[in-house]
Amino acid sequence: MKQVRILAIMVIGLWCYSTGAFGQSMNDDQVIQFVVERQAAGEDQATIVKKLLQKGVTIQQIQKIRKKVEAQKGQMGAIDLTGQNKNVSKSRKRTDKQLDGEEYQTQNNYMVRSQARGVKGMDNMTPEEREATMNQQIEFLDIDSILYYQDKLKDEMQVFGRNIFNNPNLTFEPNMNIATPSNYRLGAGDNVIIDVWGASQETFEGEISPDGTVTIEGIGPIKLAGQSVSQANATLKQRMGRFYRDSNIQLSLGSTRSIQVQVMGEVNTPGTYTLSALSSSFNALYMAGGISDIGTLRDIKVYRNGRTIADIDVYDYILNGNIKGDVRLQDNDIIVVGAYDALVKITGRVKRPMYYEMKKGETTKTLLDYCGGFAGDAYKKNIRLVRKGGNNSEYSMHTIDEFSMGAFEVQDGDSLYVDSVIARFSNMAEVRGAVFHPGMYEVGRTISGVKDLIEAADGVLEGAFTNRAVMHRQREDMTLEVLSVDLKGILDGTTPDVPLRKNDVLFVPSRNDLITDQTLKISGEVIYPGTYQYASNTTLEDLVLQAGGLTNEASTAKVDVFRRIYDATATATNDTISKTYSFALKDGFVVDGKEGFTLEAFDEVVVRKSPSSNELLSVSVTGQVNFSGNYTMTTKTYKLSDLVNAAGGLTHLAYAKGARLERQMTEEERQQRQTSLRSQQIALYETSLSADKNFDFNRADTLLTMKLDVGNTYPVAINLEEALADPDGAENITLRENDRLVIPQFSSTVKISGEVMYPISINYKEGESLNYYIKKAGGYASNARKNRVYAIYMNGSVELVNKHSNKAIQPGCEIVIPSKDAKEKMSTAEMMSMGTTAASISTMMVSIANLLK
Repeated sequence: MKQVRILAIMVIGLWCYSTGAFGQSMNDDQVIQFVVERQAAGEDQATIVKKLLQKGVTIQQIQKIRKKVEAQKGQMGAIDLTGQNKNVSKSRKRTDKQLDGEEYQTQNNYMVRSQARGVKGMDNMTPEEREATMNQQIEFLDIDSILYYQDKLKDEMQVFGRNIFNNPNLTFEPNMNIATPSNYRLGAGDNVIIDVWGASQETFEGEISPDGTVTIEGIGPIKLAGQSVSQANATLKQRMGRFYRDSNIQLSLGSTRSIQVQVMGEVNTPGTYTLSALSSSFNALYMAGGISDIGTLRDIKVYRNGRTIADIDVYDYILNGNIKGDVRLQDNDIIVVGAYDALVKITGRVKRPMYYEMKKGETTKTLLDYCGGFAGDAYKKNIRLVRKGGNNSEYSMHTIDEFSMGAFEVQDGDSLYVDSVIARFSNMAEVRGAVFHPGMYEVGRTISGVKDLIEAADGVLEGAFTNRAVMHRQREDMTLEVLSVDLKGILDGTTPDVPLRKNDVLFVPSRNDLITDQTLKISGEVIYPGTYQYASNTTLEDLVLQAGGLTNEASTAKVDVFRRIYDATATATNDTISKTYSFALKDGFVVDGKEGFTLEAFDEVVVRKSPSSNELLSVSVTGQVNFSGNYTMTTKTYKLSDLVNAAGGLTHLAYAKGARLERQMTEEERQQRQTSLRSQQIALYETSLSADKNFDFNRADTLLTMKLDVGNTYPVAINLEEALADPDGAENITLRENDRLVIPQFSSTVKISGEVMYPISINYKEGESLNYYIKKAGGYASNARKNRVYAIYMNGSVELVNKHSNKAIQPGCEIVIPSKDAKEKMSTAEMMSMGTTAASISTMMVSIANLLK
């Protein structure tokens, strides 16, 4: 239970006093509560950390919480959150006794604290609440993005070594279970274990009291304080040997005592710290939060009893692994960190560009050693240094050559820059073009002329144009000049070789490059139409075969070849731009025309489709025919009567007059239909805009821009009865692919819909006019437009109906009564306004009349 309290205290109150939490924007409790709430809201870790930084929480505060919990987890192992000890055997591993007791005091405005401290904010929680809180806090401490945002907020150039004592990946915690050092002196608070074996078997465990003794049952107190472990063993053998003859006696150190050490000066959190007796100087610096921005890393003093016992140079530890200054601390030791002596920045082409702390007397050469030396492309002959101080009242520039680097001392504020070498070659020539291995080659040793360069590139390619190569040469003023090179003569030895200079570029042209890419094109009824590479002596038959041969629909009676007319010597334009050659083929070979016709570059061949090649076209018929289904059109003039006859004729229930035809839209018809509907919408938009003051413009714009769905088919009005009666008449229309003929069964009803009192379907009565059917539907409604009544027939046609006519009414039709256009009524306010205006006009007229009198 004690461990749970301690770990909870550490997490919640780790920085309440060490950084002056009362002056911070958020204390640790508030930070942890904020993280828990944001995680519950589903925010990612990077966002949570970013918000904490925006609220003024420092990176150091977050890091400290994380490091301390990880350190205690490493020392204490798994924590029993129930407070019950589940271990059966007692462990002899050392524990840090500094975790017990009250650990906060304030003395002289410095913080007195141990390596793990906290507040009692969780003591009143139940074990379940404490466990839940701990899990949430530890999850907060494991946010990986802390380091990312830390790097984002830090300057690009950091001081080398300064973050060693506040790096979240380093702890510098003392190893509590190492072999007891030979120079370790026992003191009050140390727990010792005395084992006796041999003739007797005993184990004694006790703690050295403040007066330096440990009491052994049956023997009494034995003073051990101030002795090393070996000296203590000798003392025990002397005092206990007479009680345990012929037995071995050995002392081992259990839990170590706590010591208090003061860390003063330029550290992030100066104060008095309670540490393990096994702690070293680095442990104390780590607990103090590391070196501050003005603290030194090169001259840290450790005092004991008023005298210096160690000088710590962190650079010596980092670069050379020397830990002689990392001495083991004793009670009341003092560590003092002064201000740095000189801070110098080095940038440019070095391996580790950043700020470095330098001691007095250290030189540029020492600084180069600290930064890892020059980078591979560094200019090493000199270094430029900007000095901001010294004896001058202005900045000064210094150029340090390679011989002065070991003697030129750096000062605080110096900035050094190491330049890079120029990105050009001092001994390079390049060959490009028609050679086997184009690229850059060394000028010198084995390559001095053009012939050597070509030989180094393994010679020229077979298609190289060697009569004239081109050399680009760089003048002294860095401009370019072109030299013509007789490469053939140089290689044959008939022409003197051309000596090479640095940065020469030799270009060897290729004969193929000098000729424009030449192609042949074939289209039409071949298996693989397209563009093919031209080759000399290609015949028409060759190109047809390359294209996979002819398709089944190809016409062998007409194959055209188009050839452009090109005359390089022409001095005027010509109206004729191409020639056409026509051939007949059989089995891919020329029959009619010039056999073995040779094609020229850029010829285009077109294999025509045979006029007699037709695909099977199908139509369908459903409804009242003897054999409904799909049928193939036998002629291009296949008509309605042909389809009905092919289907075995009409059944006795068929109503031929009501037959309808559904036709599939072509792409042109679809676009025409969309244009028509769009025009109607625009007209409706303009009409509504002028008539309605409250017209919804947004809705109108949406209607104009939305995609119109016109469907895939449309009806064709037909009269199948007359088409069957007169197959040669105009009603017997020609069908089109995918037409669908629907022949319904006779219907004896008439449907009345629209603006009537009671829309209804009633039995058809031959000879009755429109008025008869309107009366059967209860008469016209008040909004009916009586002069625009129309009938929709079963065959898809529409016709206006005269109220006294009986010819337009047919069985199965639908009578539609449209409504009148909506008119805007005048509001009461508008009527009152109009009345007021009229009264004003009347008064004015009376006044005018009186004046005229």
